[in-house]
Amino acid sequence: MTERKQDLLGRLADLSEDAIQMLSEAPGADRVIQALKGLGDRVDELQRRTKGYEELERRLTALEKKVSGLAKSSSSAGSSGSATGKKS
Repeated sequence: MTERKQDLLGRLADLSEDAIQMLSEAPGADRVIQALKGLGDRVDELQRRTKGYEELERRLTALEKKVSGLAKSSSSAGSSGSATGKKS
């Protein structure tokens, strides 16, 4: 049973090596490889930018809470002030 698994894995390894060899010999393969290498750099850049957006989002959430608190306090003060203004 173990020998059969090893034989199957060996055949799969041989097939994958053959497939990689065929792909590397295909026309335009070097451009594909270069594009894949560049993709890693672009993903890294995207991750750095995303981290920056997360920080901005936290700051924005904190500011929204502050503005909401200020709006509530000014509206309660403004509504009592406007009620006395209407009486005049």
